[in-house]
Amino acid sequence: MCGKLCFILMAALILVAGLLPLNTQAQALTGREVMVMVDERDDGKDRKSVVEMTLVNHRGKKRVRKMLSYSKDYGKDAKKLMYFQKPMDVKGTSFLSWEYDNPGTDDDKWLYMPALRKVRRISGKSTKDYFMGSDFTYDDMGDRNVDEDTHALTGGAVLHGVDCWVVESVPVDTDDYYDKKIAWVRKDANVVVKAEYYDAQGLIKTFCVRDLKKQDNIWTIFEMEMKNPRENHTTIMKIRNVEYNIGVADSFFKVATISRGIVR
Repeated sequence: MCGKLCFILMAALILVAGLLPLNTQAQALTGREVMVMVDERDDGKDRKSVVEMTLVNHRGKKRVRKMLSYSKDYGKDAKKLMYFQKPMDVKGTSFLSWEYDNPGTDDDKWLYMPALRKVRRISGKSTKDYFMGSDFTYDDMGDRNVDEDTHALTGGAVLHGVDCWVVESVPVDTDDYYDKKIAWVRKDANVVVKAEYYDAQGLIKTFCVRDLKKQDNIWTIFEMEMKNPRENHTTIMKIRNVEYNIGVADSFFKVATISRGIVR
């Protein structure tokens, strides 16, 4: 009897010992490592899509805007263009950004307003302004370098039936618009599917992905929402006709291109 019991105990110890490296590895995962996985996930070499942006004010009144979106990677840097097609009062408006991976280099951003026939550079405090009446700032529209924040993995959570990491990120720059951000990252997709933005007074706004699925074997966001409870305002973005790796021309991402006001 003792021999059988000893055998069972030995087998249990061997099983536990075999699991220890896996558990240790899981515990060793840091918040920065999670956000690096988010930053480095596959999203193609270039992208094209149609975006419908709906602005909902405190009375429930909606304004709908349609735009073309193009983006392309240049190593770890990226260039993006958004061109408004509808309605007529914003048609031809273009937003161009050159995003640099180096945290010490400010991104370049330009906005072309056809009514003024002028390209305006977005820099300094202007990057904290809200983009075209939406609840996304100009900075929100870009890719933030991982090391512009310190990241702490605070635990895990199940969101809409899917396992997520929960990461709290605090800006290195104390003058940043946000004091901290809490992000829920889907473990199976390495995509931020929910985020809460805070300042010294508390919650500013909440970001949520409402439709995420694979296209061309790439996890793709097809609908997202930003809610601003302070202003009782919401922005919903629906992304359609997504195309990856189509060879978007470099000429799209030039200031001269947006100043002509014609993008196809």
